[in-house]
Amino acid sequence: MQVAGSRTRLAELFRNARRAHHHAFATSGEGTAWPAWYAAYLSPRLGELIPVPLSMNRLAADLVTVDRSYRGASSVFAWPEYYVEWFMHRYGAPKASIAAL
Repeated sequence: MQVAGSRTRLAELFRNARRAHHHAFATSGEGTAWPAWYAAYLSPRLGELIPVPLSMNRLAADLVTVDRSYRGASSVFAWPEYYVEWFMHRYGAPKASIAAL
């Protein structure tokens, strides 16, 4: 798989997490533990796409960091694409693109 395809899959994973989170909290509202919820959702799926294993705690902390970065930036990217770029910059190319080399 090419890096562009992996970026698309990663962005879609973040979008799916957002949809699942909104669905899960549609009636109860968003809790302050959103990083833990997203980390639990993303962890088994993200491990298929990036070359570095991340604990759920590390992933939750990264999500807080990238969220703050995105909110503070004047990015031309929508948030899922911004997150993809952040994770790829921090952890390298997705596994699928490494395997294709």
